[in-house]
This record gives sequence, structure tokens and C-alpha cells, in this order.
Amino acid sequence: MMEQHNLEMLSPVWSHVTTMQPVDAEGIYLYDAQGNQYIDFTSGIGVINTGHCHPRIVKAIQEQAQQLIFGQMNIVISPPALNLARALNSVTPESINRFFFANSGAEAVEGAVKLARHATGRRNVIVFQGSFHGRTHQTMAMTTAKTIYSYDYQPLPSGIYVAPFPYSYFYSWDEKSTVDFCLKQLDLLFKTQSPPEKTAALVIEPVLGEGGYVPAPEHFLQALREICDEHGILLILDEVQSGFGRTGKFFAFEHAGIVPDVIVMAKGLGSGMPISAIASRDDLMNKWKTGTHGGTYGGGNAVVMAAACETVKVIQEENLVENARVVGDYLQSKLRDLQAQYSIIGDVRGYGMMVATEFTRDGKPDKASAKAIAKACVDNRLLLLTCSPYENVIRWIPPLVTTKTQFDTALTVFEAALKQVLETA
Repeated sequence: MMEQHNLEMLSPVWSHVTTMQPVDAEGIYLYDAQGNQYIDFTSGIGVINTGHCHPRIVKAIQEQAQQLIFGQMNIVISPPALNLARALNSVTPESINRFFFANSGAEAVEGAVKLARHATGRRNVIVFQGSFHGRTHQTMAMTTAKTIYSYDYQPLPSGIYVAPFPYSYFYSWDEKSTVDFCLKQLDLLFKTQSPPEKTAALVIEPVLGEGGYVPAPEHFLQALREICDEHGILLILDEVQSGFGRTGKFFAFEHAGIVPDVIVMAKGLGSGMPISAIASRDDLMNKWKTGTHGGTYGGGNAVVMAAACETVKVIQEENLVENARVVGDYLQSKLRDLQAQYSIIGDVRGYGMMVATEFTRDGKPDKASAKAIAKACVDNRLLLLTCSPYENVIRWIPPLVTTKTQFDTALTVFEAALKQVLETA
């Protein structure tokens, strides 16, 4: 554990699931200085899709660091940046062929909003209830997952409007009724707050992240695509947490068979290196006025670009998308078996290896049990995170290299934690 005087050197604005200090990592495992092994099913909050310290990515970092570390994009164009653009072009829809690189998901979301405003000449942006888009001022204004993310930071930028997200379990409705309600409310929002001709973009996570790991129904995303086409509104898909194989597709929007106008990427793109990207079409990118957006490091850090390029190749060549789908289905089936035994598990949902277990008691969100179960797992060296506005969801975000056998081990710990919490309740 971290010594107290060292902990006091860190800003208290960070929360900590543990104070464990890893000194080594491989695949799904973290190791402390005493050699204790932890199963990391947080993946650094959805970052380590390829597993910790994947040898091919380590090699790419080492080799690039010996050749070129940095070449600022406004001054020179590093070959790794071009290589990454080509790699991303191979996994995005055919029409998505222009890329902008930055450091974080929040930067990329904010950049996507700036792109949308230039491309459409409009100002308003619509987001969806439960969203998490970042911690900059613009993205705090777009985030509705929890009040803590914008606590005492007001005033925030204007021009952001919030529509309901089709979270069927929360509403206690069937999926069709929920989608119909949310589309009706979106239409009302157009009539009362942000008319279509003033709306630049709809920005949505195809699977809510901090909002509770709730997949948007395919029909809902398809309807949004139609609405945007009808009114000349851009559809921006925030794939920061759901991208790069996480959901059993390379991007989660593929489940709905739609093509967005703009894709925002980060997290799993760099296997732990800080990088994000905005992807869009020629006709839209060409309306983004030169010099109105940029950054020192975006596209300039050749080491980061090389790591990201190799990440895309590893995901493709080692069939990690398929593994996420097949082994993720296995995880959900096992969690549903537990749901049948423990009524406290109200819902199991998700795609691939982006899975939620939602805890309820007497029909109400049960934060206390979710937190206690997650802590009991951590105490037994299984790292899991909670999420949702009520903090009553445990989310499963394992590296995409996870096997069924490794899940069995983790599920044994999880069930023991369930029993422990129920016995002491």
C-alpha cells in the first residue's frame, strides 16, 4: 500500500479504488512490489483493450523512441501519424476518411463540436441523459451522468440541450415503448428548445459509459440517423469507451448498421498511451477553417502514434474483436446464471466485454450493495468499478484478451463477494 506521506503529495481531487502501486503488468494482471497478483477488470477504465504491456506494442514504442519522439504537426508531419491515419481508415466506414489527433477523449469531443459548428454554421448541440463526454468546460456542459463532474464549476457553456436516453430498465418499460417515448421527447425538444435548423449535432454514446453501461437500442440509433439526415444535423458518435473491439464490433455503432458523420475515439486506441482522434468525411473536414483548432501534441508524439498504429493491428490480427464477442457472451451467460440465484442483481446487459450488472433492492437502485460487492472483490484482488447516476452498477471492462478460464476465476471471486454482502446485510 502507498505510504501515507507519499499519498499526501498527490492532489485529493483524485479518488482511488485502491492505493495499490503496480510495478509490473501483463495481460489482465497487475503486480505489486510484493508480487501480489491483481485481476484488472477495469482496463484502466477501458484503455488496455490489448492487455497490459502487449509485447508488440512495447516493441513498437521502443523502436519508435529510438528514431523520432516528437514532430509537431504544424511544423512537420511524422510518418507514424500518416501510418495511423491509414490504419484507422481501414477500420472506419468508407466515407470516414479524414482524421484529427489529440490527447484525450474530452479534447476530441470538444474538437468534434467545433467541427460540427463550422461544418453546419449552426450552434446548438443535443446530448442524451446519462452522458459522459469529458471534464473540460465544454464537455462538462455536455455531461449528465452525475452532478459531481461539474460540481461548482458553473457557469458552463450554453447551447447544450439534453434529450432522454432509452434506458428501458430504469423506466421499467419494454424497449419499443422506451424508444418511442425518447423519440417523442426529442421531437418535443426540437419544438421547444433547439429547432432543427439551429442544431449542429446530436452527440451520443452508443453505449452509455459512466451513465450505467446502457446500450442504445439499434432502432433508436437508426432513428437518430434518419432524423439527422432529414434536418441536416450531424450525428456524432462518442466511441471513447465503446470503441476498438470493446463491444464485439470494432465500433459499437456497427451493431445498428449505421454510419455516423463524426466518430470520436480515445481510450482503447493507444493501449495506455495518451491519444484520441476525430474521424469524419472530406466534405465536413474541408469546412473546418485552418488554424481554428489544434494543439501542441496532437499528431506530434511519434511514439504515441506508433503505439496506436500497432494497437489497431493487434486488435485486427489477433482477433480480439471476435474474442470480445464470444467470450463476452460467455461472461453475460454466467452473470445471468448468478442473476437467477441472487435477486439483488436486477439487470445484466451489454455488448461484448462492456457489460453491466445493476443492483436493485425493493425496486430501487442499491448503491450500498454495489459498492460493498465491488470493495469485497478489490479486497480479494479483483479490480472492478461502479458507475451510473445512482452508483448501483458494477461494470465489467476486462482486457479483450481475457479467456473463459480467467472469467471463471473472476466470477468465483464475484460470487463470494455477493454472498458475503448478502449475509451481512
